[in-house]
Amino acid sequence: MAIALFAAASIVAALSTTMSMLIAGRALQGAASGGLMQLSIITISDLFSVRKRSLFLGFSGFMWALAASSGPLIGGAFTQFKSWRYCFWINVPICGSTFVLLLLFLDVHNPRTKLGEGLKAIDWLGALSFLTIALLLLLGLEFGGSIFPWNSPKVICLIVFGTLMIGFFVFNEQRLAKYPLMKLAVFTSWSNNAIFVVVFCHSTVLIGITYYMPLYFQSVRQASPLRSGILLLPLIVTQALGEIMAGVLINRTGRYREVMWAGVLLMTLGTGLYINFGTDTSLAMVVGLELVGALGPGLLFQGPMIAIQNSVSQVDTAGATSSLMFLRSIAQTLSVVIGGVVFQNSMDARQSSLAAAGLSESVLEALSGSQAAANVGITSSIQDASQRQVVLEAFAWSIRNMFIMYTCVAATAVVASVFIKHRSLNKEHTETKTGIQQLTKAVDTKE
Repeated sequence: MAIALFAAASIVAALSTTMSMLIAGRALQGAASGGLMQLSIITISDLFSVRKRSLFLGFSGFMWALAASSGPLIGGAFTQFKSWRYCFWINVPICGSTFVLLLLFLDVHNPRTKLGEGLKAIDWLGALSFLTIALLLLLGLEFGGSIFPWNSPKVICLIVFGTLMIGFFVFNEQRLAKYPLMKLAVFTSWSNNAIFVVVFCHSTVLIGITYYMPLYFQSVRQASPLRSGILLLPLIVTQALGEIMAGVLINRTGRYREVMWAGVLLMTLGTGLYINFGTDTSLAMVVGLELVGALGPGLLFQGPMIAIQNSVSQVDTAGATSSLMFLRSIAQTLSVVIGGVVFQNSMDARQSSLAAAGLSESVLEALSGSQAAANVGITSSIQDASQRQVVLEAFAWSIRNMFIMYTCVAATAVVASVFIKHRSLNKEHTETKTGIQQLTKAVDTKE
């Protein structure tokens, strides 16, 4: 169902004639990709022991890296030489081949739960309340300082009511939902909470760097979309190697805490080195710092997942995995929004220096906070060399502020990692029983 929805959403996006239609297609893609990521990891966790699954999760990470490294190249080529619509059309044959492979080879325990019973078991109120939390907080952060002032009643109300809804969500998960959307019991230990903090910080830094590094390439270095994808390759490939390395180390040694310690330290060091990126940074330094900065995040994919799964029973593995992946998704979304807020506010702070350089009103408007990221190519149209340099420095300074923010987030992960406890990884595997009947037995046993 997730693959079919992703293919349908890609077609909607490819055929879109308005921004609303494109956003709707992207929203459906997000829902489908959430199911694909969750179910692939949960299936691996159902099939293998905690000790062995780290190796297979590392292999899946390699596939992610392969896609992430080829995606910007293919997408950049389509955008530059053909049409952005092909970035969505290309998903259709990939989804078709994947669908056939699943039908032929995927063999998992299927309890044949009736559709009606399955739909009734879903925590709809929890899903709706958390969707409300995400929308209110994200819109409040997105609007603040760009569309409305931070002290605007609209921004304040969005953030306040979004925060208050968290209390209702927790109450629903703890008291009302029979099968909660999020397993709150997994948050009861200091070690687990420290792991979740590391996951949140890792996802924030990872997606922030991956998302905004092309902005540096295209705005400061004036790279084309295709060249920007090529310049991103050292980052993605090194992350892939780090993820595979982490999976092999955890599988062979049974130790995940030390791998996580190395990951958070290298992530903080590498992200801090990105602060040196400027208008005159050489290509060799850019590539070198990417290699250093990517290794830490690459080591942090498997350790937290294995640590959380190792702290719960096999029957609760799917719920714990969903909670962790859910937190990762929220962190990634917040990362893009908060990074954008820092960038926009920084560009606004440079408006006076841009105006002093003698730039026209139309150029100043294009380089204002809410418009700057969409007008990275405007620099090439500026004939005066001194004015062009001022614009490049404004972009570089604003992106540098983002890197400072992400470095602080990475440092938070270092502090949290100290509180993580190590538990021995079990080499024996217990078959996972799924379905409503198994869930009901588990609930009755706990009660």
